[in-house]
Amino acid sequence: MAQVEELGGNRVRLTVDVTPHQLEHAVDHAASDLATSVKIPGFRKGKVPMPVLISRVGRERLWTEAVESHIGGWFWSAAAASRLRPVSAPDYDFELPTSHDEPWRFSATVEVQPTPEIVDWTTLEVPRAEAEIPEELVQRELDALRRTVAELVPADDRPAREGDTVVIDLVNPDGESQSDTVVELGSGRLVEEIEQALIGASVGDVRDVGYELHDGSTANVSVTLKHVNEEVLPELDDELARAASEFDSFADLRADIEGRIREALDEEIDAAFRASAVDVLVRESNVQGAGPLVEARARELLEGFLRSLANRGVSPEAYFQTTGQTPELLTAQVRAEAARSVARELALEAVAERAEIAITDADVEQLVREQAEAAGEDPDAVVADVWEHGHQEALREDLRLRAALDRLAADVKPIPVEQAAAREAIWTPDKEKGGEEKKLWTPGSEES
Repeated sequence: MAQVEELGGNRVRLTVDVTPHQLEHAVDHAASDLATSVKIPGFRKGKVPMPVLISRVGRERLWTEAVESHIGGWFWSAAAASRLRPVSAPDYDFELPTSHDEPWRFSATVEVQPTPEIVDWTTLEVPRAEAEIPEELVQRELDALRRTVAELVPADDRPAREGDTVVIDLVNPDGESQSDTVVELGSGRLVEEIEQALIGASVGDVRDVGYELHDGSTANVSVTLKHVNEEVLPELDDELARAASEFDSFADLRADIEGRIREALDEEIDAAFRASAVDVLVRESNVQGAGPLVEARARELLEGFLRSLANRGVSPEAYFQTTGQTPELLTAQVRAEAARSVARELALEAVAERAEIAITDADVEQLVREQAEAAGEDPDAVVADVWEHGHQEALREDLRLRAALDRLAADVKPIPVEQAAAREAIWTPDKEKGGEEKKLWTPGSEES
């Protein structure tokens, strides 16, 4: 529980109630940390009983450690539940608890980001593309389907070419051999040098190939081409539909492929439209992301990027060297994206406030259960864990912003992309002053 008192000047006093269970958890955690850092004769580190630890370090130090190590988490959880966006470090005011059997409270005075004033979003016009199914995508799907029932026929009377399925023998300089190896040229199963040597070769040809290994050393192999087979694709007809799908006619098969492609395109178009709707609202309302909120978000984005590099086994130094990027430029780009991200959240928060969007505990629990079931976990246990650690408020805010985005996308006026582009091309006095750079908020840039 938390109470918010407006102090004026975008400052508030947040009074937070901490439950006995939360206090007990904090004390246990603090005691564990102290037990590993304090040397007490006769006890190993981390194995000091609580009464002995208290007698050695004092109850006040234990409570101080417990509060100082957890008060930040309690504050930010309460701030999220109260829909506050602090833009400075909080100034705490409290007296140490004397027991974890009773509730405890503290207050924090902090400057917060005010909810921005936004325009009437129902008047906004947002470009929305129309799904156009590229014929090459349909043909690619059909060709992939044809290959599943294609026949291989001998083609020993001509040189091998990419796409052929060949039979080869390989012999290394030590005499070790691998006979009757079947491989499709161009599939990447063989090293590139061997594949290139086989393209244009005829049955009976022997090619000596040298190639580089991963460690930088070289190896040699003798390759004999024994057979060449080419893939013969079936005709695009009803027989193909019956052989390679559940459909009885080629027309039904093609309609199914086009429908699946259209569905995927519609999802991409809808995601881009929703992103553009937020960006238009941010631009027209002149919502700015700045201050500590942006700095914190930039740190999160940068740390996430560095983790992704590490997961791929790439060092920051190698990344900068291969991309020509610099640490300064990367930092500037990340900060700009952080500012856009914060501005979008502020705009959606304003939509949620004006639309009076509320998310219940039942809504949050439903989301947690769905995610737990999808991950194969026990929904009841996951729900209990989320509430025990106070994570439900962050999920509630996420759902609230999603609902605000749903409302925004439903209320704005979609217009053709060509119409929007034509308007952008028209000179206006504002453009002489220099407007904001228009960025597309792609789904991948969201933190959800």
